Amino acid sequence: MTLQDDPLQPGPQGNSAYQRLLDDIRDGTLLPGERLREIELSDRLGVSRTPIREAIRQLEADGLVTHVPRQGATVRSLDYAEVMELYEMRAVLEGTAARLAARAASDVELDELDVLNDRLAEAGTGPEVTRINRIFHATLLDAAKNRFLAKSMLSLQKALLILGPSQMLDSDRAEAAVTEHRRIMVALKSRDGAAAETEMRAHIHAAQRMRIRALQERDRTIEQSP
Repeated sequence: MTLQDDPLQPGPQGNSAYQRLLDDIRDGTLLPGERLREIELSDRLGVSRTPIREAIRQLEADGLVTHVPRQGATVRSLDYAEVMELYEMRAVLEGTAARLAARAASDVELDELDVLNDRLAEAGTGPEVTRINRIFHATLLDAAKNRFLAKSMLSLQKALLILGPSQMLDSDRAEAAVTEHRRIMVALKSRDGAAAETEMRAHIHAAQRMRIRALQERDRTIEQSP
């Protein structure tokens, strides 16, 4: 299941505005702590204020937007503890997905995961890397064949958007992720659920460590700025 598949999204124009705002949060156009001004968003997206209002309400329901006194609707910021908790839950859910996929994935699905990881290795850097990586993880989640797990993962994926641009835009992280994916694939093809879960958890924890370093560097930069 992808973000576009969410049955709780608003109607046509609201849905379009909602998806655009989701994309803006994902790629860092809208940063944590940034105010969502209806008039500005309406002008930029070319829609009336009503669908913008609907989209903001949905983002609030997702936990991506909060109301700040005297500012109004604002992109939510996560503190250090919340980031740690978010990645811990991701490790649990995606680790479980890998374990289930080791049992339930078809050979066709495993071949597709191999193809996606090869494409990831060839993609180099840029937005395409992030897109292929998302498809890889979504394909593995589908291969687990558990609708309740997929629904839980969808909610977590939305929360992850608050963190901003993917770390896969870093060439070193992208290269490491390809290697980590290959280890996961070895376990999946061996139908070893325990090993697949262990490798997936290691993959998520590697991403967690890099994310924490990035947040710490950002905080240091803010503290040192005049």
